[in-house]
Amino acid sequence: MKRTYRDLGGASPEDEEFVDILEERRRSSDLGFAFRTFSPHPYRAAPPCSTAELNRAVLESQYLRYVAKEVAVETGMPVEKVREEAMGILDEMSQNLQLGFIRLMSYILSKVLKRLFSGIFVNVEGLATLQQAAQESPVILMPNHRSYVDFLVISYILFSYDIPMPVIAAGIPLAGMKIVGEILRRSGAFFIRRAIGSDKLYWAVLSEYVRMIVRKGYAPLEFYVEGLRSRTLKALTPKIGMMHMVLEPFFKGEVFDITLVPISISYERVLEESLLAHELLGVPKPKESTMGLLKASRVLQENYGSMHVNFGRPLSARQLCEGKMNRCQYNLIPRDLPQKPTQEAQACVSWLAHLMVRIQEEGSLISPGSLMASLLLQVPATVLTKDGLPWHQLTEKTLWLRKLVLDFGARLNWPEHVSDSEVMSSTVALHHSIVRRKAGRVYLVEEQEPERKHPISPEEAVMRTATAALILVSYRNQALHVFVRPALLATAIRITKSTQKGELLPFFCFLRDVFSNEFIFIPGRSSQDFEEACCLLKKCGAVHIDREELTVLDTGLEVLSHLQELLKPFIDSYQLMFRYLCEEGDHVFSEKEFLLAVRDLATKLILSGELHTYEALSSDTQKNVMAALRRLEATAKLNSDGNEYKVNRAAVRRIGEMLSGKIPPQNLQATPDARL
Repeated sequence: MKRTYRDLGGASPEDEEFVDILEERRRSSDLGFAFRTFSPHPYRAAPPCSTAELNRAVLESQYLRYVAKEVAVETGMPVEKVREEAMGILDEMSQNLQLGFIRLMSYILSKVLKRLFSGIFVNVEGLATLQQAAQESPVILMPNHRSYVDFLVISYILFSYDIPMPVIAAGIPLAGMKIVGEILRRSGAFFIRRAIGSDKLYWAVLSEYVRMIVRKGYAPLEFYVEGLRSRTLKALTPKIGMMHMVLEPFFKGEVFDITLVPISISYERVLEESLLAHELLGVPKPKESTMGLLKASRVLQENYGSMHVNFGRPLSARQLCEGKMNRCQYNLIPRDLPQKPTQEAQACVSWLAHLMVRIQEEGSLISPGSLMASLLLQVPATVLTKDGLPWHQLTEKTLWLRKLVLDFGARLNWPEHVSDSEVMSSTVALHHSIVRRKAGRVYLVEEQEPERKHPISPEEAVMRTATAALILVSYRNQALHVFVRPALLATAIRITKSTQKGELLPFFCFLRDVFSNEFIFIPGRSSQDFEEACCLLKKCGAVHIDREELTVLDTGLEVLSHLQELLKPFIDSYQLMFRYLCEEGDHVFSEKEFLLAVRDLATKLILSGELHTYEALSSDTQKNVMAALRRLEATAKLNSDGNEYKVNRAAVRRIGEMLSGKIPPQNLQATPDARL
């Protein structure tokens, strides 16, 4: 099956063709597919290199020898002992890619993916450009991370299209899974410890291993620039450690160029939806284990809709970094010696990492379920659980929101040649675990618990509703990046009650700064983001812009109201936590104390009817508030290793007053990206 997205709001001006790779698998032998002739065209400049030769090159590198001597001097250990330790680290870490295991995994995945998904759609043009790029320079594959399915589906697709198999950065817990860990290692996974800290030798082995893969063009290297799987299904602030490692061979002139390939993976429904919501509510994440994987086999009985994998246009690191940094600095020190990255290099890497995540967002496809979730969350939970929302009202609003999404230029996964009513009905059926349709109304499905002797407490009832609400939040989040900039502007218009761009800009920048842990903003682009927001509101007919004045049109009131409601849960959650720190919190607190106390306060306010969003219960939101307050210098860590923070109540109170509009816009700093 083929799909094109031009008339569905595709961001590309040309028709973009997506092909269902499972269609062929349903018609032919999975065993035949696994043992098909695999003839990839590798990087032309790469000499043949085995896993053993790669590992030997890492251990014998001048860089690792130099660091081993430094560690020996610092610890008093013999150099040979340090080198043995480095060898052990490399053995634990390194992949052992073997075609036989790729064939085994392709056979298993064919069986599993056909059970889970109605289709896996990939853009064939993106694969064709990747196939060409893989022959010309070292390639870095950069997918977003929303599900455990992400991990090997890229390899499965590349195997299907005769593109060289990647080596994949994975978390060390996966290596500990019996049998499965070794299969993953032989399918190309290399394993990284989560808590490296200041372990100098481990950092040296890891960075040299990654750089050697890139320098030698051993294989395409795949890693998640966000670092972790997103529990909220929205983009996470990128981590720049691995990004710097893969780019350093280019910075040092060891390779002429590096090709970066952003990949957007979009799900109609994710396998881990309930697990992710429970994690956000404080339930510990289950340890990765083979037994756990076998127990999770019940997910094979469910339908998870379609999955889209959009391979973005290959980007040249050489072109992207031009004018961003001076690489000559790397000529001042021998390449084999450790070099601390300069501020200029760190800024360039951070900019690139944020750019990749933004491209991933723009390449994702918005599903009808995401639009539906956005609207359901604007209805009080008590209405959804007791009275329900009229079906015709939800349908009309979803179709209205579909038009707005298209006006904003997003890609939309709305099936062609299917009636709108059928799309809506199938979407509710797909998400039966959280919403149900009955007697012409839509209800929120609360988590079912086993029968018990005593009735549940009000607090337990809040948590049951919160689980379903946070699953809805996660699906809304998949579409949030489309709306966030115009939503910031719509909120600035409401709070400042101003029509002057000169007054709206500083408040827009303030909101952007406060919420920069929630949403992805490319550093240094406040003014461009503001202009983009103005253009989108003008494009959809919400405002008229005359030079420096922005006038809200009657036809735009519904758009502005919707955008303001999208941002309201974040504002309410942040204000709740600011209130706790100013009124009830101690001057010194630990992260654990803060999370528990805020969750208790939010639960009480939900029960009293004072708070209407369940997002304040999410540990992700709570941690983002802490990160924002540290960045805005309203809280500070008492020591680098500890987990205790000191709060500046006056600074927190001031941020809260700005957010509520008590401090007028003319008193805000008008310089974009300025510190508060």
